[in-house]
Amino acid sequence: QVQFVESGGAVVQPGGSLRLSCEASGRDFSLYGMAWYRQVPGKQRDMVAGIRAGGKTSYQDSVKDRFTISRVNTKDPDLLQGTLYLQMNNLNTNDTGLYYCNAGMGDTWFPMFDSWGQGTQVTVSS
Repeated sequence: QVQFVESGGAVVQPGGSLRLSCEASGRDFSLYGMAWYRQVPGKQRDMVAGIRAGGKTSYQDSVKDRFTISRVNTKDPDLLQGTLYLQMNNLNTNDTGLYYCNAGMGDTWFPMFDSWGQGTQVTVSS
């Protein structure tokens, strides 16, 4: 069973930094592209940052040069798990939202699994 557990969200002032973490289990996630998605009330969930299995990264234009996505794949093939990170710097109010992780595929980073985690809330406010 695929499971995602996000953490690290908080309330921060504009210009601040946060590091989000996602513990993924249930698959060999080293085979998949992984991504962070953000949802705000009344809008669809959008990809913010993604990292392919080979390490190539992609970012939404609004977060380029401020966010950095990275991943750690387990070295034990019997442990179907991995960790995804999102380093967020120079935050602004537009970054506010509920952040989720998932495996993503294709040019649009379409989410692969229906089993979303609970997300982690990031609120940027003065």
